[in-house]
Amino acid sequence: MASATAYRLRRSVVLVGMMGSGKTAIGRSLAAILHVPFVDSDAAIEEAAALSIAEIFARDGEAFFRRRETEVLRRLLAGGPRIISTGGGAFLAAENRDMIARDAIAVWLDADLTTLWERVRHKDTRPLLRTPDPKGTLSRLLDQRRDLYALAGLRLPVGAHASIDDTTQDALRLLATRPDFLETL
Repeated sequence: MASATAYRLRRSVVLVGMMGSGKTAIGRSLAAILHVPFVDSDAAIEEAAALSIAEIFARDGEAFFRRRETEVLRRLLAGGPRIISTGGGAFLAAENRDMIARDAIAVWLDADLTTLWERVRHKDTRPLLRTPDPKGTLSRLLDQRRDLYALAGLRLPVGAHASIDDTTQDALRLLATRPDFLETL
């Protein structure tokens, strides 16, 4: 469902949250409605490295990946108003949170464990879930990260059965509470 309201995005929006929370799907939908570029930071990292995230983790390790993630995020934030979807761990680094707070607004897509697990359990592209107990790992990651995600400028609860369109409309309503970021025309 397209929005009948016209908007102008004044500053970038960075979607943060766990893998499976919908950052890419909601990001693409928001960007289309707002007529701004959409960038998935993980895809930008893969393009720059000519390797998949899983290959980067396997070859160079998580610390190397996190440094590249910060470099890419810095470049994306300098590119003008856009919607940026980040990897689940991007917002954990204080440097990244500071950059986002200075140059954009973070929106935490807050989904519960059951929803996250249903969305990621059949995907083999999640290097952090390549463990003997992937659901337990996902649960631990969510527990470890929740307080840091809560530092985001805005929190958007993600309903287990909400459609992309419904969640996008919820995101627009939430962003409209911040006219310094999203102007309603």
